[in-house]
Amino acid sequence: MQQTRLDTARIRAARRVIDPMFLDTPLYRCEALEPGLGCAVSIKLETANPVRSFKARGTEVVASRLADSGVRAVVCASAGNLGQALAWSGRGRGIDVTVVASRFATAAKLDRIRALGAHLQLVDGDHELARGRAAAVARSDGMRLVEDSLDIETCDGAATIGLELVDAARPFDTVLIALGGGALATGVGHVLKSLAPEVEVICVQPLGAPALTLSWRARRVVNTDSAVTIADGVAGRFPIPAVLDDLLLVADDAVLVREESIVTGMRMLFDHAGLVVEPSAALGIAAVLEDRDRFAGRHVVIIVCGGNVDADTYRRWIGSAPL
Repeated sequence: MQQTRLDTARIRAARRVIDPMFLDTPLYRCEALEPGLGCAVSIKLETANPVRSFKARGTEVVASRLADSGVRAVVCASAGNLGQALAWSGRGRGIDVTVVASRFATAAKLDRIRALGAHLQLVDGDHELARGRAAAVARSDGMRLVEDSLDIETCDGAATIGLELVDAARPFDTVLIALGGGALATGVGHVLKSLAPEVEVICVQPLGAPALTLSWRARRVVNTDSAVTIADGVAGRFPIPAVLDDLLLVADDAVLVREESIVTGMRMLFDHAGLVVEPSAALGIAAVLEDRDRFAGRHVVIIVCGGNVDADTYRRWIGSAPL
């Protein structure tokens, strides 16, 4: 394959600095989901850890390298999951963490960032405004800015999921990956295209937050004016050019799904797999629901990437979803 920013040997090395509690997450066939989806389904479960998302794989690599270089204060923008993960990884290495987030972000995510000891700054806008504020804080306070998906360590960490998929030696045809900033998709995609090129890599984004998918289709950066979706973890508007370049090399397709399909996917994961997930984690299910014929007869892997939700909001979503 053509060269991405990622390197398989570096990804293997990243495993050695990630706390083992975030590694070797469950991968299992979920037969209970299969009648409703019309295909064989395996789940790669990334929520059974202290931050309930895959993000700590990347922040463990980030924090380890920063600590080794003597950095003691960092700032990041986050919709919630990256902030929790960086707070957790920084706390264990003596790194002071500041997280900038939208005040409209999921309250449970914000509460957990505070509980993990990070300094939290809130902005009256969306994630892109938070990104701008974080960059300004880094400049004014002399702090190291951690940028999800742009900092290659976040991609390397996420890519270790791909190593685990390949090492599992289970036969599967397709991997469905939630697409937000792009670290998960480019990381896992790089490993699969390097070590299991026959596996189809499909990225999934909400119809209301389509920037990186539109960019992939156009083969150039496409910004959007808004991002309106319940899947807050993937609701960016300004794709990073270097990330798009990587995505163009590793993604076989990028699809958009409706909000109602996301909610139905969350309900199915609860009813048939016993999993409480955030909307971003149900994007893969939504993709199958909207194109059953495409996936009929296949064995798909769905990366369940996060499980941070407000309880009351989650109950409203699940209660409104069709059976």
